[in-house]
Amino acid sequence: MTAPTPLIAGNWKMNGLAASLDEARATAAGIGQSRARVAICPPATLIRPMRGALAGSAVLVGAQDCHPQASGAFTGDLSAEMLAEAGARLVILGHSERRAGYGETDALVAAKVHAALRGGLEPIVCVGETLDQRKAGDALGVVTGQVRGSLPPELAGRAWSVAYEPVWAIGTGLTPTTAQIEEMHRAIRATLREMFGGDGDMPPILYGGSVKPANAAEILHAAEVGGALVGGASLKAADFLGIINAL
Repeated sequence: MTAPTPLIAGNWKMNGLAASLDEARATAAGIGQSRARVAICPPATLIRPMRGALAGSAVLVGAQDCHPQASGAFTGDLSAEMLAEAGARLVILGHSERRAGYGETDALVAAKVHAALRGGLEPIVCVGETLDQRKAGDALGVVTGQVRGSLPPELAGRAWSVAYEPVWAIGTGLTPTTAQIEEMHRAIRATLREMFGGDGDMPPILYGGSVKPANAAEILHAAEVGGALVGGASLKAADFLGIINAL
């Protein structure tokens, strides 16, 4: 069985102005013989200029969210079609910051996944538990439930990935043990196989949550870890390259 192609994606969140494109260029210039596909997901204002800055490189440009509808009276929102036209190839959906801060449900995330496919974008669908849920022993049930609720059937045969991000490890410096990461990634893979049959073996399962150069090699070589969704460490080329080249 062929292993999924790894993906390492940087989520810049609400960070980055035009001067930050130099960090993206430096990332593209510094990638060695990594087995992974590499993507940077900047704020929407930088998608088009970043696509231009990275022209000719192997680094893909992604977006951080999309609206379920293709157009309409949705002030401040952007459709998948708009993001694709601006130069995005991928899109992060269901990030814990969207789920917690904007009340996004599994059903809404699934609708956004449908929209991403409609617009020609590759979805990176995020799942993860809070610290209270883990302490209560509910982590596996919460995350596999998010997987079932957030991934529509039309993903079968398409390019996409799941990103496991324990909410309690995002931006805190805390990281699950390798055993905890492997347990969760194996549970996610089993759920994907239940949902999609043989197609459930194809999407990489990324890990996200305080990934940095110092712990990247251990995390990226854990069982069923098919890459990483990197937050703050992706803003500086030196740090991001330390993660990319650890694979």
